[in-house]
Parts: sequence; C-alpha cells; structure tokens
Amino acid sequence: MQIAVERKDDVAVARIPVAELDAANSGEFKHDIAPVLESADKVVIDLSEVRFVDSSGLGAMLSCLRQMTAKGGDLKLSGMSKQVRATFELVRMHRIFDILENSDTAVAAFKA
Repeated sequence: MQIAVERKDDVAVARIPVAELDAANSGEFKHDIAPVLESADKVVIDLSEVRFVDSSGLGAMLSCLRQMTAKGGDLKLSGMSKQVRATFELVRMHRIFDILENSDTAVAAFKA
C-alpha cells in the first residue's frame, strides 16, 4: 500500500490510497503507517479515498490512535465518506477520534 505522506508545518498528513480498509489489507495498512506514526507527533489520516471500513479497519485505526497516545502524540482523521462515518458512529468510535471534514481543517485544528 503506497501511503502518500505530506508534511504541513509539523503535521504529517497520510492519505490512504484504497477504497476499502478491511481484513484483506488492514495488516498491510498497519505495517505501512507505522513509520509515519513513529516519525511525527501530529498525524492526520486522510480517508477521502476510502469508501468502506470493516471491523479490521476500525481496529487498525484504534491501533494507530493507541500508538500516538502512548508516545504523547495526537491523531486526527479527515475526509470520511458518509458510509465510513456511519460505521464509526455505529460503534461509537466518533467519540474517541477527532474527525474533521478535510485534511486542511484537521491540520488547522492542531493549532487551535
């Protein structure tokens, strides 16, 4: 999985390049996102290309949040489709994550 990472000031914005984040690729996602989480204290995961997330994908997102929290960093999610947002709300994960409309808004939220 080729995760595109863009630096905006001191924030790493990681764009997830798949339509589905599920059991088939969540392990690969966790492996490929690990260097991003290790190298930055502020990370935005841009989900604008993702149209479906299953429980494995949700677990991978929780793993990312745990890693960032453990090292004193912060993680925000952005660009969720209505379907992905509905999945997060169904399992109440929208209460755990900072979810913003787009990556620019998410980067600005770190400054607020």
